[in-house]
Amino acid sequence: MVRLKEQGLTYAYILLYITLSSGQIFFNKWVLSSKQINFPYPLALTLLHMVFSSVLCFVLTKVLKIIKVEEGMTLDIYFTSVVPIGAMFAMTLWLGNTAYLYISVAFAQMLKAIMPVAVFILGVAAGLEVMSCRMFFIMSVISFGVLIASYGEINVNWIGVIYQMGGVVGEALRLIFMEIFVKKKGLRLNPISVMYYVSPCSALCLLIPWIFLERPKMDASGTWNFSPLILVLNSLCTFALNLSVFLVISHTSALTIRVAGVVKDWVVVLLSALLFADTQLTVINLFGYAVAIGGVVAYNNYKLKKEASRVLSTDVEDGTKEGSAQETHDIASSTALSSVPQK
Repeated sequence: MVRLKEQGLTYAYILLYITLSSGQIFFNKWVLSSKQINFPYPLALTLLHMVFSSVLCFVLTKVLKIIKVEEGMTLDIYFTSVVPIGAMFAMTLWLGNTAYLYISVAFAQMLKAIMPVAVFILGVAAGLEVMSCRMFFIMSVISFGVLIASYGEINVNWIGVIYQMGGVVGEALRLIFMEIFVKKKGLRLNPISVMYYVSPCSALCLLIPWIFLERPKMDASGTWNFSPLILVLNSLCTFALNLSVFLVISHTSALTIRVAGVVKDWVVVLLSALLFADTQLTVINLFGYAVAIGGVVAYNNYKLKKEASRVLSTDVEDGTKEGSAQETHDIASSTALSSVPQK
């Protein structure tokens, strides 16, 4: 009975993650594109999210003390690791949200499937990954799938494609910096602790370009109607999404969150065709995306097997089961950090 209850709770957390992750994407698209709100300012929206997240993290960890921030952070680690991660995080969210002004949610999601290719190429350049025939084949499958999906897009806006690919590069760099942070700095943090440190840095990185790029436009327009209630709900959804990742990881595994991410991607693609008029899916779209997702699944499987092999070798060297269990938890945590799906 207890086991059944735990399984039910686990599935509830997974469903919550998929719902929040999909809902946040649609929510952002609606805010940025809706004629009722008329708030086509992705940089400002992302800045609001980061400020809200910074304040809420501070309240939860320092004022209410509901969540404990893991210790070990130093000024050297912050400026050499957290600042680059925060800057790339800001770049990813800004450019990704901007893409919604030009391309459909479904097409943007299809382009995101190229992420493993960007991460792997940058990983090879940074000495974190090694090129092999198997990985070359997987990367080729993903690239081919995304290319076919793009070919099948009826209304291709190349400005939106450039913004989305810029967001992909930013996210790939963030993951590379995160891997360096985890492996070389020896500090592993849960997603809430990461947001506590990263959000203020990202907010500052967004504030500077907002002052010069979007603030003049917002002052000149003055026609947007972004009510406080919608603002709070939109920002709260972003924070709740990060919390749901923490809940899923703490009750399942790295594999579960990656499988849930694939399911979420398909949910977003299919639902966007029903919710937004600018989404027109074709058979070529869906075929190409299916091929790309197949490559992504193969990539995730390869990475998880590689991590499991590293855990096994560590367990043999240590000669303890406890070390293996702790390492498994660390892998799950680091996977959550590198997979926090914002927008």
